[in-house]
Amino acid sequence: MRTCGVEIKGSEALICVLSKEDDVFDIRDIRQTRFVLSNANDTESVRKFQFDFAKLMEDYQVDTVAIKQRPHKGKFAGGAVGFKIETALQLIDSLRVVLLNPTEMKEQLKKNPLPIDFEDTGLKKFQETAFVSAYIELTHRTYNKV
Repeated sequence: MRTCGVEIKGSEALICVLSKEDDVFDIRDIRQTRFVLSNANDTESVRKFQFDFAKLMEDYQVDTVAIKQRPHKGKFAGGAVGFKIETALQLIDSLRVVLLNPTEMKEQLKKNPLPIDFEDTGLKKFQETAFVSAYIELTHRTYNKV
């Protein structure tokens, strides 16, 4: 099982690819850790963003994308560009895409804490939420056999 965790911030999708085999997690070293949607009002830019993301997922044989869900309204609400990014990812036919509720993510981490301190992973700080999203999805799938 190979999962890509995604955190959407502004016009960027920050990612981390994590796999799990025989209860051993492996953080994949990938060629690109963020995707930027340069012009959300241009159809070709959105298509290029979607194509580039899908190509990376295909190259690294990712089967699931886990996106940390953002609220639609309120203080921490996501912006329009972020929701376009989310939609572009959800519409990639070859991928299973799940949205993770932040409250449920916290509950999952209480039940199944990270087996390693984030600082020891070798990932960049901006990838932390993406890493946690991928970890939660892999852990959830393992215990619930989704």
